[in-house]
Amino acid sequence: MPSALSSPLLLQPPITAPTLNLSPLLPLRTLATRRRIATRPFSPFAVPIRATVAIEKETPENERPETFLRSSDDVLSSSSSSSPLSVRARFEKMIRETQDEVCAAIEVADGGGSFKEDVWSRPGGGGGISRVLQDGAVWEKAGVNVSVVYGVMPPEAYRAAKGDVGGNSGAKAGPVPFFAAGISSVLHPKNPFAPTLHFNYRYFETDAPKDAPGAPRQWWFGGGTDLTPAYIFEEDVKHFHTVQKQACDKFDPSFYPRFKKWCDDYFFIKHRGERRGLGGIFFDDLNDYDQEMLLGFSTECSKSVIRAYMPIIERRKDTPFTEEHKAWQQLRRGRYVEFNLVYDRGTTFGLKTGGRIESILVSLPLTARWEYDHKPEEGSEEWKLLDACINPKEWI
Repeated sequence: MPSALSSPLLLQPPITAPTLNLSPLLPLRTLATRRRIATRPFSPFAVPIRATVAIEKETPENERPETFLRSSDDVLSSSSSSSPLSVRARFEKMIRETQDEVCAAIEVADGGGSFKEDVWSRPGGGGGISRVLQDGAVWEKAGVNVSVVYGVMPPEAYRAAKGDVGGNSGAKAGPVPFFAAGISSVLHPKNPFAPTLHFNYRYFETDAPKDAPGAPRQWWFGGGTDLTPAYIFEEDVKHFHTVQKQACDKFDPSFYPRFKKWCDDYFFIKHRGERRGLGGIFFDDLNDYDQEMLLGFSTECSKSVIRAYMPIIERRKDTPFTEEHKAWQQLRRGRYVEFNLVYDRGTTFGLKTGGRIESILVSLPLTARWEYDHKPEEGSEEWKLLDACINPKEWI
C-alpha cells in the first residue's frame, strides 16, 4: 500500500505529462548556476504518464460534506464487526477528526498563519480535503490532507501499492477496483532546530472478486509517524519515540521494535547510504491481525501525533540560529526531496494512477539545497546528525 505523504489518494488524471520545476527549491548562490537552471527546464519523466484509472473527474466544493462515502458504505460492513458503521465509515470519521485537531494545533503554534483549504468530490462517491499553511511565522510549509477515493487501477499501480515491482503472478492481471482512504501530512518548520514531521495513516481495499483476473478481494492498513530533524536534541527524539512506543504497546508489545526497524529500513536513501531522518514507526500491508484491532491501532497512532510533536515545536520554534544552521537544514531537506521523488511508494502509486500532482508533491519543502561534495566536520553537530542517519540508534 502506498506510503508517506505523497497523498496519491487524491487522484486526477493529468492531461499532459507533469513537469516539476525545481527552481524555487534551490537557493543557489551564483547567477551563472541560476541561468543554467532557467535555460534547462527539469522533468523527471522520460515519457508522458497517462492515467488508465477509471475514476471520475473531481469537482470543487464550497463546503465540506458530512461524508465522502457512497451511501452503501455507511452501513454495516461485510466483516464480523458488530458496529453500526462500516470500517470505511469509521476510518473516514477518524481521519477527518485528526485533520481538524492537527490543523488547529498547527495554527495555534504559528500564532497567525491559517490554512488554505480545497474541498473536492466526485459524483460517484469519494473526495477529499487538502489544507496547506505556507510562509507562516513558524511553518515554512504545513500540509494536512484527507481523501476517500473509489476507482479502478491498472495492474502496475496495484503492484506498486503492494510493493510487488516484479509482478510475480503468472496470470495476466486485469484492472483492479479499489477503495482508499487516508490522512497524510508533512510539517516543515522554518527554524532549523525544529524538526520536520511526517505522518500518514490509510485504509485500502481491493474489490475484485476472487475469480476475476487481477487481485482477490482484500483489505489492509498502513501508516506511520516519523521525525526528521536537522539537529539532534536527545530529549526531543526520546520524547517522540516514547510516544510512539506507548501507542504501540496498547495493542502489542512487539509492534514498536518491529515498526521502528521497518521505519528505519523504509526511509533509507539507497544512493546516499543514509536514512532520511531519525525514524519513528512505519507499517504497511497490515492485515494479519483482527480488523477491529488494526482500526483501533491506526486511530491511536493518529491521535498521538500532537502529543508526540507539538511539545518539541514549542521548545524549538524560537531558538536563535545562524545562516550556517539554515544552510544545513536545507541540505537535509534536499535529502527529503530525493527520497520522496526517487523511492517513496506513495509517489509511485500516485503517478501511476494519474494522481493530483499538487497533492502528490505537497510533501516537498519550499526550499532545499544541494552542495557539491558537502561533508560536515567530524564531531560537529551536523556530523552527529548524519552519523545517526547512517547508523540508526535505539533512542529508548
